[in-house]
Amino acid sequence: MSVPDYMQCAEDHQTVVVVVQPMGIVPEDQFFRIYKRIASVSQVSIRDSQRVLFIRFRHHYPPENNEWGDFQTHRKVVGLISVTSCTTAKEWLQTSDRFHGQKEVFGSTLYDSRLLVFGLQGEVAEQQRTDVAFYPSYDDCPDVEKRVEDFVESIFIVLESKRLDRATDKSGDKIQMLCVPFEKKDFVGLDTDSRHYKKRCQGRMRKHVGDLCLQAGMLQDALVHYHMAVELLRSVNDFLWLGAALEGLCSASVIFHYPGGTAGKSGARKPSVSSAADAGKRHRPGQCIVLSESGEKYYKSAGVIELEACIKAVRVLAIQKRAMEASEFLQNAVYINLGQLSEEEKIQRYSVLSELYELIGFQRKSAFFKRVAAMQCVAPTIPEPGWKACYKLLLETLPGYSLSLDPKDFSKGTHRGWAAVQLRLLHELVYASRRMGNPGLSVRHLSFLLQTMLDFLSDQEKKEVTQSLENYTSKCPGGMEVISLPDGLKLPPVPFTKLPIVRSVSLLNLPVSLRPHKVKGLLGQGLSSASPFIYSPITMHSRGDERSKKIDFQWVQGDVCEVQLMVYNPMPFELRVENMGLLTSGVDFESLPAALSLPAESGLYPVTLVGVPRTAGNITINGYHTSVFGVSSDCLLEGLVGVKSSGCMVEVVPSLPRLQLCTSLPRSAHLSSEDLSTSVSLQLFNGETQQLTITLENIGTETLNTLELTSKTLSTKEKLFGEFLTWDLQDALSHLPLKSGQSVSIPVNISAKLDFSGQESLLNDLNDDGISVTGLPVSSPLRQVLKPRTENKPVEGGGVEGPGDTLEAVLTFKYSGGAGQVEGYYRELSLGVRVDVEPSVFFTRVSTLPATSTRQCHLLLDVFNSTEHELTLSAKNNQDLVLHASECQRMAIQVDKLDFDSMPVTDHDALRQATVRQQEEKRQQVQGGLINSTLDIHWTIISFTERHGEASVEGVLNQLILEHLQLAPLQWDVVVNGKPCDCDVIADCRVGDAVPLEVKLTNRSKSAVGPFSLTIVPFQDYQNGVQNYDLQDAVTFIGSNTFYIGTVNPTENSVCVGALLFLYTGDFYLNIKFQDDSTARDLPPAWFCLPSVHIKAQEPVEL
Repeated sequence: MSVPDYMQCAEDHQTVVVVVQPMGIVPEDQFFRIYKRIASVSQVSIRDSQRVLFIRFRHHYPPENNEWGDFQTHRKVVGLISVTSCTTAKEWLQTSDRFHGQKEVFGSTLYDSRLLVFGLQGEVAEQQRTDVAFYPSYDDCPDVEKRVEDFVESIFIVLESKRLDRATDKSGDKIQMLCVPFEKKDFVGLDTDSRHYKKRCQGRMRKHVGDLCLQAGMLQDALVHYHMAVELLRSVNDFLWLGAALEGLCSASVIFHYPGGTAGKSGARKPSVSSAADAGKRHRPGQCIVLSESGEKYYKSAGVIELEACIKAVRVLAIQKRAMEASEFLQNAVYINLGQLSEEEKIQRYSVLSELYELIGFQRKSAFFKRVAAMQCVAPTIPEPGWKACYKLLLETLPGYSLSLDPKDFSKGTHRGWAAVQLRLLHELVYASRRMGNPGLSVRHLSFLLQTMLDFLSDQEKKEVTQSLENYTSKCPGGMEVISLPDGLKLPPVPFTKLPIVRSVSLLNLPVSLRPHKVKGLLGQGLSSASPFIYSPITMHSRGDERSKKIDFQWVQGDVCEVQLMVYNPMPFELRVENMGLLTSGVDFESLPAALSLPAESGLYPVTLVGVPRTAGNITINGYHTSVFGVSSDCLLEGLVGVKSSGCMVEVVPSLPRLQLCTSLPRSAHLSSEDLSTSVSLQLFNGETQQLTITLENIGTETLNTLELTSKTLSTKEKLFGEFLTWDLQDALSHLPLKSGQSVSIPVNISAKLDFSGQESLLNDLNDDGISVTGLPVSSPLRQVLKPRTENKPVEGGGVEGPGDTLEAVLTFKYSGGAGQVEGYYRELSLGVRVDVEPSVFFTRVSTLPATSTRQCHLLLDVFNSTEHELTLSAKNNQDLVLHASECQRMAIQVDKLDFDSMPVTDHDALRQATVRQQEEKRQQVQGGLINSTLDIHWTIISFTERHGEASVEGVLNQLILEHLQLAPLQWDVVVNGKPCDCDVIADCRVGDAVPLEVKLTNRSKSAVGPFSLTIVPFQDYQNGVQNYDLQDAVTFIGSNTFYIGTVNPTENSVCVGALLFLYTGDFYLNIKFQDDSTARDLPPAWFCLPSVHIKAQEPVEL
């Protein structure tokens, strides 16, 4: 026997073989339809008996295997069913002859046969024959199964009769010698009368009867006969038949203990009622007899029988979980020599070995033999290699080598399996798919190899694999679609997550000028009120993926948004990545693909991917897509290992307008803060003002509806006087709404007014001009504007150089419009203004002198020109003063005293909440501002007439100077002869005429004053230091020369009236003295400054 049956199992010893074959021209599909219906009758319960006959149907059976029917009866073909098509009576005659010829092939062993004829109708079809069944068509044959059952029962009758004949054979010593085909020539000339020969005949017959009993369903009788045969055959050393007897004994034992069968699900039997009830009792592996020596020891001369015996033993041991013993049988089966096998038989042999190794759990061994079978399908000796079969078998080997076609399985934990073997197998899959004519499969498998085995490839192998991949993708580009194979297997897509490798993903905030801001009044509308607590130190962390965490900034619909990836190239050559873009969900997103080239083994490299959200809502960055080596990949972040991300969900707010800012000054490279959109810088002299024109252009698509402008002065070392930045926004607001492409201009005045006081060291260096004036030097310890000079070094013509001060401020434009304005969002555009302030003039000394009027005084200012240019200094109602570079001169300005107490207070609440020191500073600031506006001092550089500015005295006035400049709370007015006397005013009168004198007191203080006593004393001044008070003969008073003033309440006044009479002509002066009383001593002397009175007495007019 040269053709083994690899599907053999122990329970096949209990079956009878029935061959079902087509005869003549029968459609293949129709034949197998009938064959399946016939094969469904695999076991038949015999009527009037509890026995069951099991049938093994075969549509192909080698005739040489039938010759071994005496050795093992389950190999004997005992039944034949022929299927044929016949339409006419003439064809029926030929069909009948063919049927007889077909029976002759198995004629020596056939118990019975049947012929199923389809398509014949008429008289012939109406004949009643037991061996022939006629059917009109393949679709109209309802009783095929019933015919088969009747046929099986007839076979059982013959089988039972043969069993009875052999079991009750009374022929004495003349027992037939049963032999296998190759033994027939060995028995020629053998002594048939010897005792040894007779015992051999008896032993073989007992074994034969045991086979018949087993087929007939008499299990106990079969065991008895097998035991007797074993004893007889062992005594005569008939090893081949002894092995068959032992195999029969083992098979009967297995059938008893495993009524469900050992062939697995495909060959599972339906146990009878009694066997099913006893299955639990019988299934005791320890009592089951297992073939242990027959295959190895007794079948050396019959390779096919030995191989089948090993296969049966493996199936039994697999059920008993005895994998190591089963592997020994399989190892023995590998080395059994069956002679010259065809390529198909080799494939079948290796495939069965693979299945059996898989059955006992030897996955890698199973994969090895399946791969051998796959390679056998495309052996060089085969004229037409079966690449499809090879590819299918290779796919089945993947689990055994810990391989999966899903790349997700390789991203979990460490690598499993032998990488070298896996690489070899994947290369074979690529080659097989290419030879199949399916380049798409080749691309998919090669992509899988590159993605999952990258760490195990050498540099040279990486280059070779990528070159092959590029060659394949030039004909068939790779994509992300699922490839479905004909057998239903689906190949998932292979994204190139390692080409390049991504280490971190960061969503970038919009530029400062484009970031949306929420109106403060609307910030709380979206907050949840689920918790009653204002603040809780316990943070409720979500157990979900961090990538679903929402980021605390927003993107804007219609604006370009950025995501930064940190990637590196693991390849030993330059990696070109094309069409790299973002994968998103949640909103309509337009991705703008990028192309990049990464150098070999680049290390971490930043890549920025951009896109534009077209709708509002929450957008999630799911991953990115690339095109590498012709393979398009969609790489999801959830599938990436070791990727750092702070969150991939961000809110997209509705669209807002976009403004572009341009200025009349060039942009500055120096930015004092990263939050600025742009910055300008300029240089001004202290006190100078320059205008900056800002142009805002709407470069977006939305209309600008609202615009606000605010400023913030950053901290500076120096005190700033006045407003640093001023503007008028009304003209710009009149142009709103501002449509796309339109622009508007806003003028902004930049004023740099710092402290104008000089240093103490500067006072020591300056030469006094010889004017002796009592005053106070002005010193500002915070100011460092002049370089120190050496002692006694005169001031030269050059300017005094030194580092200037810096002023910085931020102009913020808040604007909104479009759908974003409806949702309460706006944008901010910030302009940084940096001014380097150079010193212009300094007030080095300040003092006051009394004027001729009690309501005026002289303010003396020593002014120093710290610039390198000649300049003029001007004040209100005063002559211009020319100052050369580094020159100091004194300026005298006559100033009307000011009533500080009557100045309005702008913020009463803030003043009440301030400290005493703050109140005093505020009061001095207001007073200084009033004085400065009164003086109106300006400087102009002569060589640059456009460079001019203001010189403020606010920082140089101390408390004493302010007191000198303050109008006294008690105002005294003297009127002589109807003419107020002040400021060198001379009152005229005539000798002999009564001259009226009026003294008026106005109380501007906050409390009542008085009473006061005033005495009028006339005198003459000879202008030589001599004053004459003895004027009783020249001047007389009409009435008393003493005036009395009662109590005067605040804001009220009191008037005293008297008269004088001059007896001689001349210049007379009146000295008004206060009586020395307690009331006057409580008030400051400055409150009693009365104007001087000068009266000129002239000759009387003659009538």
